[in-house]
Amino acid sequence: MRTNGTSGEKILTEELLDRLLASNSIEAYLDEEKIKDRELVDYLQFLLARHGLKRADVARASGLNATVVYDIFAGKSRPGRDHAIMLAFGLRCDVRETQRVLRFAGVSELWCRQRRDAIILWCVQQGFDRASTDDELHRFGEPTLLSVD
Repeated sequence: MRTNGTSGEKILTEELLDRLLASNSIEAYLDEEKIKDRELVDYLQFLLARHGLKRADVARASGLNATVVYDIFAGKSRPGRDHAIMLAFGLRCDVRETQRVLRFAGVSELWCRQRRDAIILWCVQQGFDRASTDDELHRFGEPTLLSVD
């Protein structure tokens, strides 16, 4: 089930399937429903409100360029995995919220059997910010989230 962005009503997955199957083309369906992009944007807006943040706060705390953050929130661009993780840090997400951000972004969730992911998961659970998490990743010889090119 997902929320219809305009009226706030819940749309069942079955209803979405009916709409897809009744559509004349996949393009028409995707344009009409804004499937993944809308879900990500809606969830990010929900987290912003839940945590009492502004997009500028998220940009600062995440380490991402403000334009990148604004484009993601507007649905103009889709974050890659590390950017989605950084965005989750900027939004002060807990572990479950972080995993949802990754899922909605269409990238793989953090996996505790993967060394780098395990470090990130532990840092999220401990309430670390993005910079402290990068320090931990560096300490263990893993690539940091914010690359220093």
